[in-house]
Amino acid sequence: MSEPTSSAPSSYLIAALTSFAALYASLALSAETLQLARHPQGQLSCDINSVVSCSAVAQSPQAELIRLGTLPIPNAFLGLIAEAVFLTLAVVGLCRIKMPTLLAAGTWLASLAALAYALWLFTQSLFVIHALCPWCLVMTFATSLQFMAFSHATVIQQGLPRKRSGWLQTYYQRHFDLMVDLVWLVALATIVLAVEGSALFG
Repeated sequence: MSEPTSSAPSSYLIAALTSFAALYASLALSAETLQLARHPQGQLSCDINSVVSCSAVAQSPQAELIRLGTLPIPNAFLGLIAEAVFLTLAVVGLCRIKMPTLLAAGTWLASLAALAYALWLFTQSLFVIHALCPWCLVMTFATSLQFMAFSHATVIQQGLPRKRSGWLQTYYQRHFDLMVDLVWLVALATIVLAVEGSALFG
């Protein structure tokens, strides 16, 4: 790692806060997963109704997509690992440290992968499982903001990509991405309401 960046690392602050929120959600989901393993027929604290139900999502095949041999790994455990790393990298950025190119690019790619995975689980919950986990929704919104913050930091603080068009620099310097961020979050909330509607509060 080399000299500190000159610009204020506000985007890294957002990345740190959203990483912490996602880490907390992963911790809560991990605890709920263990509780469900001990009491398979029991109810979880986030089981509100037939639509808002953590246990319905946790008992679906999508909740354990990745396996270590024959051993399934709950998504929540993966979230604990990933979000702890993201939080550490965000703190590094908050210290105004300019990361090596490979690390900065890897951070952005990893946050993109985390967002893609969260969005896949989001669509599976809505359109396949037909149940929503409140902590999973926190993860979806947190990883969305996390990716957007890391994207801003990668361009402005870390200066990547080295060869980029002027519109990309302008897009982030003038904070046009904030408008896109807001539209994206409103779109996610609108999709949830459009698909489930009043069943969320029934």
